[in-house]
Amino acid sequence: MSATPETGVAAVDRALSILGAFREGDAALTLAELAARTGLYKSTILRLLASLERSRCAARLADGRWALGPMLFHWGALYARSLPVERHLPALLAALAERSGETASFWVRHEGQRLCLARVRSPNRIRDDLAAGDLIPLPSGAAGRVLTAADPAALGVVATFGERNPEAAGCAAAVFGPGGALAGAIGLSGPKARMQAHVAAHLAALAEAASDLTRRLGGDLMPPTGVSA
Repeated sequence: MSATPETGVAAVDRALSILGAFREGDAALTLAELAARTGLYKSTILRLLASLERSRCAARLADGRWALGPMLFHWGALYARSLPVERHLPALLAALAERSGETASFWVRHEGQRLCLARVRSPNRIRDDLAAGDLIPLPSGAAGRVLTAADPAALGVVATFGERNPEAAGCAAAVFGPGGALAGAIGLSGPKARMQAHVAAHLAALAEAASDLTRRLGGDLMPPTGVSA
């Protein structure tokens, strides 16, 4: 007899809870560990694991423990390739520029320099004159610091004042893709005095935008909300 819609949805939810029980650093889990983490009966877990194993979403090891299956990596790779960062930038940068009143940009490394991949200018008339496609030598500026950091995940939001231009200021945070790979740096820039006057709000907005973009890209490392200067 086929399952009712409610039963089918419940089975999917339970199967997802089993996959979600795996945490960073878990190579494999015992049935008892899965039961403790999901709150499901072991018989239910085994029944669902059998289905997950057939679809290669789970794999049973020789010692009886269970590991995630290769199909999850396949789906993750498809997701990552279908959602390049450029698709997310226009709307996200526009929202960040509107919220902050400053110019919002996204930067990537390019042959020893940093490349402005996308930019939405500040609505204010007084602003910097950089544009998408411009290159700036590394490591100057907040985005430069992020892109050259040994551990960009530990930086939090970087703020610099007058480092690249005596009259300008900037702040930036790292954005990550699948596997914790650095995808680039999202930043805000503007006149130094104006940036300093609203720096706390800018840092909070930038940290939120960086985390949002990281989630959209399937990243599994969230930038901390601390500030580096």
